[in-house]
Order: sequence, then structure tokens, then C-alpha cells
Amino acid sequence: MSSRIVVLTGGVGGAKLVLGLMQVHTARDITAIVNTGDDFRHLGLAISPDIDTLLYTLSGKANAAQGWGREGETWSFMDALKSLGGEDWFLLGDGDMALHALRSHMLASGETLSAVTARFAAAWGLDLKILPMSDDSVATHVSTDEGDLPFQRYFVERRCVPAVRAIRFEGAEQARPAPGVVEAINDPETRAILIAPSNPWLSVDPILAVPGMREALQAASAPVVAVSPIVGGQAVKGPTAKLMGELGLAVTNMAIAAHYAGIIDGLLVDERDGGEGLDIPYAVTDTLMKTLDDRARVARAALDLAERIAG
Repeated sequence: MSSRIVVLTGGVGGAKLVLGLMQVHTARDITAIVNTGDDFRHLGLAISPDIDTLLYTLSGKANAAQGWGREGETWSFMDALKSLGGEDWFLLGDGDMALHALRSHMLASGETLSAVTARFAAAWGLDLKILPMSDDSVATHVSTDEGDLPFQRYFVERRCVPAVRAIRFEGAEQARPAPGVVEAINDPETRAILIAPSNPWLSVDPILAVPGMREALQAASAPVVAVSPIVGGQAVKGPTAKLMGELGLAVTNMAIAAHYAGIIDGLLVDERDGGEGLDIPYAVTDTLMKTLDDRARVARAALDLAERIAG
């Protein structure tokens, strides 16, 4: 009987873990449930940044240096847009535009985000399941010292500079998990459910905000293991550490474990921090994922911890 793996993920860091999982486990038995709280309409186009980062990374098309966008991208569209006085704070490369334009067209024709994502994954030869957390619109908004900011305005335009006071997920209460999401979590053949080292507040909480998601994870027979985003008392990438400070939290694995309390059964932590003070099962490894071998090591360590918890 094949064993299945489910992973809840955001963008860059999560995509690295999923790529690692594909090195140590059969791709068709992996389901990635992806944050869509970052999704937004820009220039009339439907943009799904975390889904696209996953698609690009897993198909070998990602810009290796920056971790997002496409390798070998060209910028004729943006140059033309700027010449007309268009907004240029959110960069859309020429190859990237093809994906957004096609997605927008398919959604306007009545297809769901799940169906569109599955078609893109199949077109690029990806065997794993990539599922949006929901086919319904959920939008992350950040309350800051500069007022209320939609996520991309905070993250991209303002580069996370404003101090965060609170975060909310507009539309979450009315949203439903996308087809296959809860089924993957509840599948008796699922041996491990992983939470990627994506930002817990900005990338994972939107997934957990969809009604039924927390309950499914709490009821899951498979162990739920989170990979901590903390490395050496800091976040590897993005605003996690800054955000934790602004929310009055210590940048520690204890704070990460407390945030996921009631959901996770174990935490994979970096060797620079260790697991001191944790009151749940944990394992220690080098969680920095610079190379493909690193990604495979972290994926294997997370699965080994899940196996140990399952007994």
C-alpha cells in the first residue's frame, strides 16, 4: 500500500521543502495545499504568487537566484507599461504574463482555480497534486502603522517596512476548502502531514482560516509536523522575525510551537537553535535549504520525525 504525504505551504521556503520531498518520496503520492491569501487582481489579471512559485520551482523554471519568477525572464511588457505611466511596483515578466493571462481567461470561462492549477501542473509534467487551499477568494490584509494594506501592497510595494498590528483574512469565513484538500488530510493512507517553514502568520494562517481546515488537521490520523522557519534566532527569508517582534512574540521555536498548538504533533528545528524548552516531540537538523541535497535532507528529517511520532 502506497503511503501519502500532505504538505501545507506558502511560496519560496515551502517550495524548497516540496522539492525536497519529491527527491525522497514518489511525486504522485504528494499533495501540496497552497496558500492563496496572497492572490490578487493586478492590471485585471488573476495573480496567484504562491501557486506560481511552486509551479516554477518544481518544474525547474524558477529564477534560482531570487527563488521566485522565471529563469531567463524578459521584461518587454513592463518596459512598455512604464512608458505608458502604468504601475510598476509589481513586476510581471513576459513569460510570467503568459501564465497570468491564461489563468485569468480560464477563470473567466468558468473554470475553478483548482482545475486551472491542475492543468498547468500537468502541462509541465508535474505528477504531484498542487491544490489551492480554496477555490473561493480569501485576501490577506495587514493592519499597520500606515493603515490597512492588502498583502501585496505591504509585502512587495512597501517591502514589509510598515509595523504590523494585526492580520485578517477577508472572505475566509465564507470560503470552503478546495476539492481534495480535506480528503488528502483525512486519507487513511496519508502517513505524514507537514507544515512548511513558510511564514506562520502570513502564509500558513490563511490556510488554517478556511473553515474546516483546523478541524481536519486536529482529527487527522497522520502526525502533523511543522518545520520551524527560525534559524539561529532569525528567519531565513522574509518578515517572519520582524513580524513576531511587532506582535510581541519572542523569535523562538517555543513561540512557533505555541502558535501551532492543538494542530501539530511535532516540530523540526534548526541545529543552531535546538529544541530546548519545547514540550512536544521535536527533531534537530540543519534546516537551511541552499542545495537540492539540503532540501532532501530537511524533507527526510521531517518525515522521520513523523514516523517516530506515529510509533
